[in-house]
Amino acid sequence: MKIFSGYVREQKRYTKNELKHIFSFDEVGVEKLIKSLKAYGVLKSVKNSNAQLEMSDLTDEDIEITNETAVSGDCLYVFTYVGVITFGSRVIKVYPKYLLSKREDPVKEMKQVIKVLERYSNSEEQIINIFNGDGDNRSFNILAVILFFFKDYHEYGIYTNNEDIVEVNGEGEILWGKTIDESFAMIEDNRPYYMELYIRKTVVDDMDYFKRLHECVITECSRQLRDAQLDTLFDIDTVELSEESLSDFGDKDYILERLHKELNIQFNTRRQILLKTIYTYISQDKRMLEENDGISMFGTTAYHAVWEKVCAAVFDNKLNTTLGQLKMSVPLAEEFRSKSKEPLINIIEKPKWKGNAMEEQDAADTLIPDLVSIPQIDGTDYFLIFDAKYYNIQLEKGKSLRNNPGVGDVTKQYLYQLAYRNFIKAHNIAVVKNCFLMPTEKDEIIKKGTARMPMLEALGLENIQIRLIPASLMYEHYLTQKKIDIGLLEL
Repeated sequence: MKIFSGYVREQKRYTKNELKHIFSFDEVGVEKLIKSLKAYGVLKSVKNSNAQLEMSDLTDEDIEITNETAVSGDCLYVFTYVGVITFGSRVIKVYPKYLLSKREDPVKEMKQVIKVLERYSNSEEQIINIFNGDGDNRSFNILAVILFFFKDYHEYGIYTNNEDIVEVNGEGEILWGKTIDESFAMIEDNRPYYMELYIRKTVVDDMDYFKRLHECVITECSRQLRDAQLDTLFDIDTVELSEESLSDFGDKDYILERLHKELNIQFNTRRQILLKTIYTYISQDKRMLEENDGISMFGTTAYHAVWEKVCAAVFDNKLNTTLGQLKMSVPLAEEFRSKSKEPLINIIEKPKWKGNAMEEQDAADTLIPDLVSIPQIDGTDYFLIFDAKYYNIQLEKGKSLRNNPGVGDVTKQYLYQLAYRNFIKAHNIAVVKNCFLMPTEKDEIIKKGTARMPMLEALGLENIQIRLIPASLMYEHYLTQKKIDIGLLEL
């Protein structure tokens, strides 16, 4: 089978003809692709216009066209997703929208993005998405299952069933009760010496049915990844562990019955999850890159949440750190000592509601910044309020403002500082900075400009600085669990 693989950029506008060209579809094939991807929420269609073609972010004005396959030229198609999608014999690789340079094969950048997505999904303790969609759009997510198999294999190895045997004069645990009862002893100086010692030894049954089945599944998945040319992108070392095929283990019903019985006698959580996943893999009887309309995915439609997570980790977010654990150049102020065991986020007041015939009550929610950092720079305490913004902002001379955070984002950033004003004053923190953090494909941090509202500036609040930060640098720190030097931002 011939594999068609191509890259597209998140939120870039594509015509139907462009999608046909990138993935080698005819008219019927591309319409099936568009219909399926829209059903799974990873593709949107918007009105076609010259202005739309120039935009890199979806806006509130981008009203989605609801008919699945508009006549070519009537609409543009936008991927609202970052990651990998397989559709029949097509492999669609969607890279993040901030990679603006024309790229035909951004393997290096995409490999790093995949690693970030893997760590993000692990930190969020997400369950394996074995199926995509609901109802008629439900599809077996073979790619997610294959990736689980390899993660499990590289962490735990092949499924094994151990057997305890007893042998004479071997290596292992001495069975003294059996040795004393059944072995002949010689007595010397009132001490018994046994000529034969019974030993308990644990051995692995190399011919165990489930061990062989697991090896066969891993080998089969390796071939599928190689065929799809995804082993390199996911940085997976594929393996050939078995020369058997699934048919060597019996028909599907027989294999599933054996797996069901094995599940009933296994109480180890990891083994149960593995057996259940193998059961699903075999029961679905689907393979990646088959000529069908099934979709497999690894990625997210909410990459902004990934960027927020990366920024929070790299810039040492203190919002959930208790006041007593904050490292400042001065002790915790007396007025806050009673709250020393509360996290920094709790300082922000909640709205208070009072009815005519009820006592005043706090609302459940309040303002929540993305992250707050309180570093010491050259012996001085800084109070830094960051907001991770996943935007491709256009803020250049001679060009109209575009792809910028809205007025709500700007006002909330000012209010975050206002919410912490008493804490900042009580600890004599002289330097307070507000900043939007946005990703860039460039190799250096860019001081992009500022956002301000004069009426809030007049209250003595800091205007909001804008920094474009190399995404590759942020990911490198995130993946190695290192903190970045805040001084690089030149706030």
